[in-house]
Amino acid sequence: MRVALSWLREHVDLSADLSADALEAALVGLGIEVDSIVDLRTTVQGPLVVGRVLTVEELTGFKKPIRFCTVDVGDANGTGAPQEIVCGASNFAPGDLVVAILPGGVLPGGFEIGARKTYGHMSAGMITSARELGLGDDHDGIVVLPPDTAAAPGQDARPVVGLDDVVVEVEITPDRGYAMSVRGIARELGLALGVPFHDPALASAPGATAEPAYPVDVRDPIGCDRFAARAVRGVDPAAVTPGFIARRLTQAGIRTISLPVDITNYLMLELGQPMHAFDLERLRGPLVVRRATAGEKLTTLDGAARTLDAEDMVICDDTGPISLAAVMGGETSEVHPGTVDVLFEAAHWDPVMVGRTARRHKLFSEAAKRWERGVDPALPLVALARAVELMTTYGGGTVGAEILDFDAVVARTPVDMAVDLPTRRVGVTYEPARVVALLEAVGCTVTVDGQRVSAVPPTWRPDLTDPADLVEEVVRLDGYDNVPGRLPLAPAGRGLTDAQRRRRSVARALAETGHVEVLSYPFVGTPALDALGIPDDDPRRALVRLANPLSDEEPYLRTTLLPPLLATLRRNVGRGARDLALYEVGVVFQARPDAGAPPVMGVDDRPAESVFAAADAVVPAQPWHVAVVLAGEAEPAGWWGGGRQASWADAVEAARTVLDTAGIPDERVTVRSAAMAPWHPGRCAEIAVDGVVVGWAGELHPSVLGALDLPKRTAAVEFDLDALPAAPVTPAPRVSGFPPALIDVALVVGEGVPAADVQAAIVAGAGELLESVRLFDVYASEQLGAGRKSLAYKLTFRAPDRTLTVEEAVAARDAAVAEAADRFGATLRGA
Repeated sequence: MRVALSWLREHVDLSADLSADALEAALVGLGIEVDSIVDLRTTVQGPLVVGRVLTVEELTGFKKPIRFCTVDVGDANGTGAPQEIVCGASNFAPGDLVVAILPGGVLPGGFEIGARKTYGHMSAGMITSARELGLGDDHDGIVVLPPDTAAAPGQDARPVVGLDDVVVEVEITPDRGYAMSVRGIARELGLALGVPFHDPALASAPGATAEPAYPVDVRDPIGCDRFAARAVRGVDPAAVTPGFIARRLTQAGIRTISLPVDITNYLMLELGQPMHAFDLERLRGPLVVRRATAGEKLTTLDGAARTLDAEDMVICDDTGPISLAAVMGGETSEVHPGTVDVLFEAAHWDPVMVGRTARRHKLFSEAAKRWERGVDPALPLVALARAVELMTTYGGGTVGAEILDFDAVVARTPVDMAVDLPTRRVGVTYEPARVVALLEAVGCTVTVDGQRVSAVPPTWRPDLTDPADLVEEVVRLDGYDNVPGRLPLAPAGRGLTDAQRRRRSVARALAETGHVEVLSYPFVGTPALDALGIPDDDPRRALVRLANPLSDEEPYLRTTLLPPLLATLRRNVGRGARDLALYEVGVVFQARPDAGAPPVMGVDDRPAESVFAAADAVVPAQPWHVAVVLAGEAEPAGWWGGGRQASWADAVEAARTVLDTAGIPDERVTVRSAAMAPWHPGRCAEIAVDGVVVGWAGELHPSVLGALDLPKRTAAVEFDLDALPAAPVTPAPRVSGFPPALIDVALVVGEGVPAADVQAAIVAGAGELLESVRLFDVYASEQLGAGRKSLAYKLTFRAPDRTLTVEEAVAARDAAVAEAADRFGATLRGA
């Protein structure tokens, strides 16, 4: 938000010599971020003068409108002759007062102005827009001064357009909506500098009359708990916005439109109360304030036709919705150049509803920004009184005696707090009298009962709802600088848990084997699960919905790591990456459908253990999963060979890497064929530890690859890390210094026999001399016979205390083959 310092001075007694540094320190000290403080007198250098347009010649033959103008700039050009200027704007006419910068001047950004020939004419200077002067973002046309501007041609234009002021731009956090106004910032400066603040909202305003200004039916007092309106009839449609309003709106970055609309914007900036102006003649029947019907249509002031949601609030007449409440008005009832009867509306809307509506329609108006942060519900009548006063003063007309004020605002609930709570929470001693004085300075009505205080927050502070909020206000007003910075001492004897060490080791092992870690957002939508082919009755369909999702397309928390991980894979493939091995270690969220609602916990004291247990019973289970996705070549091609495509076997190997790192020995792991979405039924392996299934690995189903636009043969693995049993504490391995005996065996078995089962038989039969076994080839041919395959293993034998003889190694090999023959009828290939 941008506001002129001169405007702030109308409401707070700032010293004349207040420096920019002191101003910034005062605001920052109270938690308001200052983006910039700009002395506008230094932004434009050289001759910037008021000019009166004498003649306008439309130039033709160009792609855009070009006008050759003569402008009276008095004696500012040194000759008194009309200044010739070529201009591309068309929002002015002969006789208008404009702002011109002459040759030798420099606009913000270092843009130097000179005299040059352009479009066939000599142009000496520039007629400027608000953006070119650094006063705002409006660049639709040049600045046209009001006819009543008390300035002659050639006079310095800086005081006329507000370039003799200081503009403060601040960034307001979501919890301080009251500061999005001159009133709010002035109040904060008064507190920070200890100077008087004059609240414009304390001005007297008449209340509701028996006869309303216009018939209104508020059908949803939750979404709209206050609705007020007053009418002004017979206004001059040609009345222009007075210079001080236009100047302040421009300084704030808001474009001037018409007197009624400018008044509503002006009061929104001054008081913080967004308002709307209706053309009374264009209203048809009484107004109705209600929730929209899903699918209703409304064309808003920006010309966009919008389809409404059932949560949106609308203002309607007999023709249907005429305004998207608290966000933007509709075209059918807007004030236009011929409007003579104006109905001013000031209401109070539910901030949650407004925030969701603004995001749903991607319509973040200045009004919506204030409503979603919270607006003072006591303002509507004051704002209306000020609006009709400005309207009649500068636009004529007669104020209607009728005043509408529907008021269903609920009184603020007192917040009870121990008077020593700020001291206990912050570590700084705050005397009870100091606590009470600071809370009263905020605007609270405070009563003291022994060692406890009860504070009723002011109407403009909807963020004060808990004792912690009051503690924050005490610390903020007393000064954050008074809180010493001391780091807490780390308790001795604590470190990573076994589960944390396991997760870190797993991530490190995958990275060391060539995989790249990614961190995904944990949000998904049902289309992602549909693309994976997950059945409706699958537990992964039991999704946890977020109350306030970042995107309506992904409103749920993930139950599997694959959707965001595969989306990352697709994004990288789309950007030219061909060979990818990605992994993620993260939590998934498993809903508890029958858990009910969590208990309400206070923040003033530690809840009981039973309350914690009840809350934990509602919170979704969040086990840690690990997932890997593979696409492209696992081994790149080159002069050394043709390379190798990544396959389901690499996914299984990644799973074995994880299990080995997690301390699960091979003899406890079973890998067998299975069918599980989203994997290909014939190329899917089920991974079990001690007979308990912990995950799946394999090649993704072709339909999944097509739905997600993934490369062919993309493989994936995912399993539950928390489901793995705790790894036993084993002594450090004893390294033998004796040489190994290396023997390869190729066993012929039935094609349906799992290689892992054959390997387990080899391990069981070979005995303690077997150090390692690895499958290195799978072969099938007509020579082996139909339904048969050959599995080739590399066996390593070693004794810890001696060099093995050939006879010992062969005997161990034969024992391993015999065990495989007993279990699966295996025979040595070639025997």
